[in-house]
Amino acid sequence: MGACHMNMLEKIQTQLEHLSKSERKVAEVILATPQEAIHSSIATLARHADVSEPTVNRFCRRLETKGFPDFKLHLAQSLANGTPYVNRNVDEDDNVDSYTGKIFESAMASLDQVRQSLDIAAVNRAVDLLTQAKKIAFFGLGASAAVAHDAMNKFFRFNVPVFYSDDVVMQRMSCMNCSAEDVIVLISHTGRTKNLVELARLARENDAMVLAITSEGSPLAHEATLALLLDVPEDTDVYMPMVSRLAQLTVIDVLATGFTLRRGAKFRDNLKRVKEALKESRFDKEALVPDDNLQT
Repeated sequence: MGACHMNMLEKIQTQLEHLSKSERKVAEVILATPQEAIHSSIATLARHADVSEPTVNRFCRRLETKGFPDFKLHLAQSLANGTPYVNRNVDEDDNVDSYTGKIFESAMASLDQVRQSLDIAAVNRAVDLLTQAKKIAFFGLGASAAVAHDAMNKFFRFNVPVFYSDDVVMQRMSCMNCSAEDVIVLISHTGRTKNLVELARLARENDAMVLAITSEGSPLAHEATLALLLDVPEDTDVYMPMVSRLAQLTVIDVLATGFTLRRGAKFRDNLKRVKEALKESRFDKEALVPDDNLQT
């Protein structure tokens, strides 16, 4: 069984006798203070264990992880025993304080993993595609549909035609009617959803650029013009998709920010005017403060 499906603390314990002397020092520090290890840099952990940073990396690979960031992610997700649950690291008997803390820890660790593994050159190219597009469409299904809708809300303010739909027929029609100046953004954690892979083929057959936000090695990544690969070890066939959605939303924020900066100061002035125009639709903060002098 892979490391991401095992309790990492138990795995370290069973591997102790097989580790070198220096690797065992790393293991002992982690077993003693796992919560601190999650938030430590590789340099800090190496210093506490009195070993070199390459030794920490060797230890992490011995535990079947890709490196220290990946190891920290699996450690964060393995602080509870592996019983059936809605979130990988939540135990059936956890109280509200415990499962709240675990979900936040898992989310933060996973986002940090995505940040460190994200290909910045690919992000830059994605911003290029979006800023040059005459029309942008955002499509996803299931949990990813909410992310696509969020993306539409952000890019709708950018004075560029934006289309969103969670209806497969509408999605297909949009891809059949697109052109070389369009960008179709397809969002799927697994990248194995047949409808979205078919949309990628349709869009490319009609000369559109396809940007996929998905997992490495997936059929969707293969079909896309450009793929932003999110390294989120979450099995959406078994667990409710939580962290993958947060990672996708964060990447959409990154792309929207890049788009805004690339368009320049004049474009940002236009955004400011849009925000000013929306002020009339909201109550003033001052109006919501109760007046102590009024009797109720």
